[in-house]
Amino acid sequence: MAHELTSPVQAAEDLRLASPSPAIPSEAGAARPGWWRDAVIYQVYVRSFADSDGDGIGDLRGVRQRLEHLVELGADAVWLTPFYASPQADGGYDVADYRAVDPVFGDLADADDLVRRAHELGLRVIVDIVPNHTSDRHPWFREALAGVGRERYHFRPGKGPDGSLPPNDWESVFGGPAWTRVPDGAWYLHLFAPEQPDLNWDHDEVRAEFESVLRFWLDLGVDGFRIDVAHGMVKAPGMPDIGHGEQARLIGTQQLPFFDQDGVHEIHRGWRRLLDSYDGERIGVAEAWAPSAERLALYVRPDELHQAFNFQFLNCPWDADCLHRVIDDSLRATTSVGATTTWVLSNHDVVRHTTRYGAGEAGLRRARAAALLMLALPGSVYLYQGEELGLPEVTELPDEVRQDPAFLRGEGQDGLRDGCRVPIPWTAEGPSYGFGPGGSWLPQPAAWGGLSVAAQTGDPASTLELYRAALALRRTHPALGAGDGVEWLPAPRGVIAFRRRAGDAAFVCTVNLGGHAVELPAPGRLLLASALPTPGEADFTAAGGKVPAPARELPDGAEPAESGRTVLLAPDSCVWWAS
Repeated sequence: MAHELTSPVQAAEDLRLASPSPAIPSEAGAARPGWWRDAVIYQVYVRSFADSDGDGIGDLRGVRQRLEHLVELGADAVWLTPFYASPQADGGYDVADYRAVDPVFGDLADADDLVRRAHELGLRVIVDIVPNHTSDRHPWFREALAGVGRERYHFRPGKGPDGSLPPNDWESVFGGPAWTRVPDGAWYLHLFAPEQPDLNWDHDEVRAEFESVLRFWLDLGVDGFRIDVAHGMVKAPGMPDIGHGEQARLIGTQQLPFFDQDGVHEIHRGWRRLLDSYDGERIGVAEAWAPSAERLALYVRPDELHQAFNFQFLNCPWDADCLHRVIDDSLRATTSVGATTTWVLSNHDVVRHTTRYGAGEAGLRRARAAALLMLALPGSVYLYQGEELGLPEVTELPDEVRQDPAFLRGEGQDGLRDGCRVPIPWTAEGPSYGFGPGGSWLPQPAAWGGLSVAAQTGDPASTLELYRAALALRRTHPALGAGDGVEWLPAPRGVIAFRRRAGDAAFVCTVNLGGHAVELPAPGRLLLASALPTPGEADFTAAGGKVPAPARELPDGAEPAESGRTVLLAPDSCVWWAS
């Protein structure tokens, strides 16, 4: 639901903040050059993380109050979704003022306090930047509607004798034509909602303005930017027709004249130079949907951005052959440009992976295993708020509460992004399970209390404690974190297994993606498991015919499997071994 800016937004130049937050303390950052290469970064969807004032909407003060959760989890940094002044036609990705905080989320002082507190806790802060489009309430677009400065956007005459047809056949990712006509007969381009007109990045004023915006937030102390639609800022010359096939989608491998054009790389190289001019290793992160791993790797060449989300991994089904291929292709492509891969399973735009992998108990088993697999791979990792709780997608939202513009348009993307944006639970009880003192902007399921942070803390079988244990091991085991590749090991069909080495230390990850137990030689000493492996058939008699139930930890008095013995990998499970 869009909202009006009901209170005046204080201009940045009128708000004199104290000096920018200091660089991250040396204990957490300076000893790790290239910190982003193995970082675990936690995504906060601000509207749904924590509400400090009881209006049912998450805010910056709420995020600040809950930062200790990220520290206890083991994250290195936090990525905040847009909190800028916005009519909220697309959850804040329609920005009216890039230098102001929307009153619903707080003010610039709240943003400054959040950055300072995060740095005190050893967390870096990445903020969203939305350069492909503005809000239709942005001063530039209001001027354009009045006939001034239209060259900052893509205005074109229509086709047909009276110009009543769109300039080309491009479709919005959210459904319907990607063009809207204004009263004087001209058309403007919007690859997303009509309230999100696309900027013209061939115009020098657009480039200069965004460099100024980046400097504004870097001066405040942020550690980097997640670049929304980083692959869509440049359009093919002449804006040729596509020739309609399937609906244009943000997530996919289509080759389209408005996505992944080579011209975007010049922009990113300029931004890299700007980031490098600041101390503290500030970074740029590409949200780039590229058709191949090789095309995605172009965004992380040495003079471009630092990270690019690996959506091929996110889109891969729960299938051993697919995952093996995607991991291989991804590592090969990023290594070829001297970068590390950035793994991700969920975010605010896709169905939560607990549900994507099958929902119910099977979906949770697979989600837990997928998390351990992801955290075992070389490179950096992004976690989406609530995945550490095993939260499923909320699929039973009433139509009247949904706010995804794709749902309201009825075409294009599935329009069901609201289901992964339901406010997360912190406590087992309360009007919004600890999200805030009041209700929540989207209704929470009754089962949320049992999945809350409070309910799972201290339970060794919980998903939260599994994540905490995995991140702790990832930080301390020398063979985990950054790296160039993996050594694939022989494995039965439906199982993937690989080894990583660092000096004398070795680590093995085994993942059983099948629906039944699989026997194999134990690769070493068990470190952690999403479901505990049990003695193999040869060892069953020696164990007295008693097989411990799958759990995160071995039962009291039980001995972990040692190399040379066989074990049964539980269905849909991942196990970490010291080899």
